[in-house]
Amino acid sequence: MNWEIDVLKKYLKLLALMICVSYTFVSVTGVIVNILSGTQINNFNTLLMFVTCVIASVVLSFHKLFDDLSPLMMMALQYLIACVLIGIMLFVINLFDEVTLKGCFEFYRSFTIPYAILAGFYYFSVFADAKKDNDLIKEIQEQRNSK
Repeated sequence: MNWEIDVLKKYLKLLALMICVSYTFVSVTGVIVNILSGTQINNFNTLLMFVTCVIASVVLSFHKLFDDLSPLMMMALQYLIACVLIGIMLFVINLFDEVTLKGCFEFYRSFTIPYAILAGFYYFSVFADAKKDNDLIKEIQEQRNSK
């Protein structure tokens, strides 16, 4: 039971770090774009960026559920799950404020580009860690075989 709590704590710490890093990246990029274009963003957009980063981070963090699939299928499935969650978020927002079809399309476009970039970094780190683990396993096996 105690090790399960430790695993959960470790997962939540990594998830919080991933959310913070992705939100910071998206926020700073948004600020730079707004400075260059001479526009401003409001608090609602900032909150929306945060919720979007949380959705993307949570979906990406569940990659172990899809380990049986090919990496490309895993990436596509995770993207589709993120898009469904974004659609639910837009539906909820539409209950309070009108979201046009063009607005939905623009939001998906605005979500897809940073998601693809951040997911690329994330998958690169996951596969690099897996390669390190495989190399370590091979080294241990070679050491055992040489004895």
